[in-house]
Order: sequence, then structure tokens, then C-alpha cells
Amino acid sequence: MKSNEIFSVEGKVAFVTGGSRGIGEMIASAYLANGAKVYISARKADACDMKAKELSEKYSAECISIPGDGSTLEGIEKLVEELTAYESKLDILVNNAGASWGEPIDEFAEKGWDKVMDINVKGLFYMTQKCLPLLRASGSQENPSRVINIGSIDGIGTPVYESYVYSSSKAAVHHLTRVLAARLVKENILVNAIAPGAFPSNMLGSAVGHDYSYIEKTNPVKRIGTAEDIGGLALYLSSRAGCYTVGETITCDGGAVCASGHALITE
Repeated sequence: MKSNEIFSVEGKVAFVTGGSRGIGEMIASAYLANGAKVYISARKADACDMKAKELSEKYSAECISIPGDGSTLEGIEKLVEELTAYESKLDILVNNAGASWGEPIDEFAEKGWDKVMDINVKGLFYMTQKCLPLLRASGSQENPSRVINIGSIDGIGTPVYESYVYSSSKAAVHHLTRVLAARLVKENILVNAIAPGAFPSNMLGSAVGHDYSYIEKTNPVKRIGTAEDIGGLALYLSSRAGCYTVGETITCDGGAVCASGHALITE
């Protein structure tokens, strides 16, 4: 029952999509700092390569860049093909890559709807599907492999902004998590989701001009999220401590949804 044993990810292999920045980078950092080998993907190859090098040096660990487009089936297949060239099994898949689109309801563009659904829902499903051989090769009853889907509190409550497709896609992620969990637990693959609230990121920053003061004032804990908050939760779900948690969507939002009954802000 020692914490360094039940929360350990040492020696595990993880793949974090959208891992070059924001929440993906925070989760990748938590794994690297605790002895895991981490692959990260992003659409921009230069940024992905630079981040992998930076994280490897920072944590004296192995972070490997696999750039690619996770919004299309062809792109996903290429990503997993490259991952499979490196590894014969995968302990942890974090489906973090995502996109948002905000416009007034009378102007909301079809291309925005399709873009967000393709990345946030379809991409998540097919990334999981294509990684199944690697996840199956890792998982056992005593030590299952893990899939962690990154949803949002906007998929639980009503968002402030007119991000119709984003909130809808994240609600779909939460339900898809339950459906996948019910199916894959039979194969020693545990699927759960995290629904983050406000964390510093390009996505949230662009919506508020990178001024988080209003969010901090309105959040019950009077701050936005940190790497320790989201990273610690990912470690729990990926370790022995999380082996009996299946099909859950866990909020990580400082109490925003609990206190207000609706999402205060998109992630």
C-alpha cells in the first residue's frame, strides 16, 4: 500500500496524442517524471520534435515524437504504424488531441462542425481501434492496459461561449468512454475519461485573451488548473491505484460544475 508502488507508472509505455502542448504536455510530463517512456503526437512536426527533445532533457527520460494528423483515418493509421515500428505493446493511450470552433448560431459553419467532430470523436474512436493490438499485447488481469480520453466540463454542463460542436463532441466522448469501457474491460483494457475545467492552454487562452483572472475569481478554489492537478489524475488512472475504476468520467475543474451546475468556461 505504499504510494510509490500503487501509483507507479515506472517502465510503462505511453502514447499521448496532442502531447506537444497544453494538457497533453502536462500529462506526458507526469509520466516522464515518474519513469515511463512516452510517445507524443501533434500535427506540426517541428513543434512536436522540439517538445519531445525538451521533455526528454527536462526529465532525463525518453520522450519520442511521432508527428501526424489524427483527424483522418489515413493519418491515424500512419501514426500507429510508426508507433508499432518502435513498440510491440502499449500500456497507456491518452486520447488528448482535440479542436474547438466558436461562432454565433446563425453563422455556425459546417466546416467547423465537421472539423471538431472528426478530431474529437471520430479520431478518438479510430485511434483507440488501431491501437488495440498494442494494448491487447500489454494488458493482463493483474495489470490491465489503459485508455484515457480527455473530455471537458463543457460536455457535462452548458458552456458560456457558443461552442455548440465542441460541447456536443465532448459529451459524445464521455458516453463513448462508457461504451468502450464496457466492451474492452473483457480484454483487460480499462477505459476512463477526464473532464478538465480551466487549464492554461492555447485553446482557452485564445478565448479569453490569455487573461485567466476572471476564471480564477469565479472558480470555487480561486485558481485555474495546474500540471500537478491533471498529471496526478492521469497517474492514478494509469497505475495500480486505478485498476478498479472503469468507464468513469472524472471532473478536474476545481469544483466549477459541482458549485454552479454548469460549465464556467471551455478548457
